[in-house]
Amino acid sequence: MAALESEDPVDPGAVRRHRVLFRAIERRRNPKLRRSDITVTDQAAVKRATKAAALGNAMEWYDFGIYSYLAATLGKVFFPSGNDTVQLLSSFATFAVAFLVRPIGGMVFGPLGDKIGRKRVLSMTMIMMAVGTFAIGLIPSHAAIGLWAPALLILFRLIQGFSTGGEYGGASTFIAEYAPDKRRGFFGSFLEFGTLAGYVGASGLVVILSSVFSEDQMLHWGWRIPFLVAAPLGFIGLYLRLKLDETPAFQKLEGGNVRASEAADAVETSAAADLGKIFTRYWRPLVLCLALVAAYNITDYMLLSYMPTYLSDELGYPTNHGLLILLLVMVLQMGVISQVGRLSDRFGRKPLLMAGMLGFLFLSVPAFLLIRQGSVVLIAVGLLMLGLSLVAMLGTMSAALPAIFPTQVRYGSLSVAYNLATSIFGGTTPLVITYLISVFHTNLMPAYYATAAAVVGVIAVLCMRETANKPLAGSPPAVETEQEAAEIVQAQVPAPKF
Repeated sequence: MAALESEDPVDPGAVRRHRVLFRAIERRRNPKLRRSDITVTDQAAVKRATKAAALGNAMEWYDFGIYSYLAATLGKVFFPSGNDTVQLLSSFATFAVAFLVRPIGGMVFGPLGDKIGRKRVLSMTMIMMAVGTFAIGLIPSHAAIGLWAPALLILFRLIQGFSTGGEYGGASTFIAEYAPDKRRGFFGSFLEFGTLAGYVGASGLVVILSSVFSEDQMLHWGWRIPFLVAAPLGFIGLYLRLKLDETPAFQKLEGGNVRASEAADAVETSAAADLGKIFTRYWRPLVLCLALVAAYNITDYMLLSYMPTYLSDELGYPTNHGLLILLLVMVLQMGVISQVGRLSDRFGRKPLLMAGMLGFLFLSVPAFLLIRQGSVVLIAVGLLMLGLSLVAMLGTMSAALPAIFPTQVRYGSLSVAYNLATSIFGGTTPLVITYLISVFHTNLMPAYYATAAAVVGVIAVLCMRETANKPLAGSPPAVETEQEAAEIVQAQVPAPKF
């Protein structure tokens, strides 16, 4: 008792300070959202941003699609005459070259978008792609200028690849951070709708030209028309990009008033993230993203880019035969892709992605066995089996990938992972499959390659977390109405005790 009585009296000020400190620590452990923290999205702005990103993406992929659909013709135009397989391999090798610089493009354009604005960078990539594609249409043939022909082709393909490196990471992050949490899958699906629209435009034009012109006319000058069309398309794309609203993050940097200030921080901080930190601290989500994109891109490029060449060169079908069927499959995919996005919002990203991966795992070989039969109906059924498997991934991936990374490294990490995987696995798919067919002498090789990719994809999907209907990591909730925001705040208030 004496010892207790001898203690110094308690300082009331110290007690208050300790209570304040304790409450601050508790708030960090269990942060309470205020109304000002929650983003109420501007629906008109979300739709405008989604349309602009999707339409610009369609222009980008028209340019890439044209090259892949004319690969066999370009091999004869730009490379020395001789073995048809060697010419085709040379053409696909040049196709793959553009993907080597995509990671560099992503690393350059990502940080640049933080400094001068998203709209300017997206406009810049559009101009570069249009110039590169238009220039390919002006290159003289190998018969006219010799080795300068393939050299110039490679140069302009590098320009195309460099510009595309700044496209997907920025566009998908842009849409994901504008969209409300409950509809991110739906809005994200329109980015890949743009990809399909670009491929449809490219394949449709090639079908028309191949039907109107003879094979000799296509070989001498007809092949140039789709590339030259890139110039007016480029002006259209540039107009769309310039009409694109700047992201809330960049408006905040300029001191503008932003309704979604907290969500906008995602682009601002991650785009400036140090690449070394991405590879050291965030290597696990980086590897996961690489695996998902690799599996998805191998199946994507196998079906949408390589299949017309496979049908004509490996199976001997008329060029228009396969292109027209694939065109119909892609139109069907465009018709259902937004519904796939809605389903991913309702049931989750993982079930939809798993359905697509399992589709390629179990249906690739049966689909190619049908395609080999030669019947138009069987070819259509085989391509449809693969197409429905692919659209399950197409409609989901644009919403799933940005959510893998936390806010502070999202833009940079997604750009690096996506472009690395696309460069190593996606762009090389036609070249690798053509080479494997020549080595193993089986035209089922595309099916085996897609099956192997699907195995990797299934493992990756099992390892990922479900992110549907949840805020992006590091960002506060994004909702559509003030009522939803009020409900979130109210839900944090503990129920009264009796």
